[in-house]
Amino acid sequence: MSLNSNLLERHDSPEPTGREEKWRFTPLKRLGGLHLKATAVESNLSTVFSGSSEGFSVTVVPASTLAPRSQSDDAVVARVRETVTQCTLIEINKDVEVKEPIMLTRKNLGSAEFSRTVVVAKNHSKATLIIESFGSAILGEEIEIILEDGAKLEFISLQEWNSDAVHLGRHHAILGKDSEFASVTISVGGSLVRLLPSVEYAGPGGSANLLGVYFATSGQHLEHRVFVDHNVGHAKSRVNYKGALAGQDARTVWFGDVFIRKEAEG
Repeated sequence: MSLNSNLLERHDSPEPTGREEKWRFTPLKRLGGLHLKATAVESNLSTVFSGSSEGFSVTVVPASTLAPRSQSDDAVVARVRETVTQCTLIEINKDVEVKEPIMLTRKNLGSAEFSRTVVVAKNHSKATLIIESFGSAILGEEIEIILEDGAKLEFISLQEWNSDAVHLGRHHAILGKDSEFASVTISVGGSLVRLLPSVEYAGPGGSANLLGVYFATSGQHLEHRVFVDHNVGHAKSRVNYKGALAGQDARTVWFGDVFIRKEAEG
């Protein structure tokens, strides 16, 4: 089990070169320049929500009012945080069960862009959130998911991009006391998809269940790097990803790392 692929690393160059452990399987030339500071990238909200919002809200807020809740040394995430001017904020009301899935979509984003989304599942709420991506895009994104005490959230991420799309994303969940988080990551489209699903705990009793499935065909590169940081005691996690590939030059990469800290007893 390697701890280097997602734990904080320090290198002389702030931009990936391909020599770093966590970038060595990624074809940097296919990233659309998202990892390079010299590449001009726009800030965009990316996701679109339509329909009723009973029991939750979807708003747009200045990025300066919504500081990141987690640390990351990923080069693309750093650029996202530096560039975005507005964030999509999804808040699920306290003590509410949202019966219907909360559905967000994105399609044909156009030029290269960065996006940041923050999800807050308040105390003892319960909901399912689905983000569906299709069409063409060159997208770098960060999604932070905060589960307050006793919250239950299922997060489903669907990558159904066109064959020319590039998608680099970090999907990071922070679990409060006795909260339950389930994620399902499905990647079947795109030219290059590189996702970083990760979890940390803000209190004991949290439970994370991370599931994924991916299928790469000719020329596709689908990469998933899962990281669970057991930084408190009496917390649970389960990870199960399955993948397949078919066709010339189809490529998949999967890493699953769990960091069990000294204080993570029980």
